[in-house]
Amino acid sequence: MANHVSAKKRSRQNKLKNAVNSQYLSKFRTALHKFKTSIEGKNEDEIKKSYSAVNSIMAKAVKKGIFKKENISRKLSSLSKQISKK
Repeated sequence: MANHVSAKKRSRQNKLKNAVNSQYLSKFRTALHKFKTSIEGKNEDEIKKSYSAVNSIMAKAVKKGIFKKENISRKLSSLSKQISKK
């Protein structure tokens, strides 16, 4: 348990950041799952909407510092290759 005031504050901040980060991660995973199911469904409109949603969520997560830019760039490249295959 933290004894210093600053350590207690840091503990509170970490709990809050963890909650926010896990929300973004959950949104990201949900959007990615929807994208993969739309790829399997082969519906062009659905694929474009879900790709746009995934792209938006990833960009916001990068802006917040949850993911690294290179990681998201690699994932988006992989997703766009999946679109071009279909």
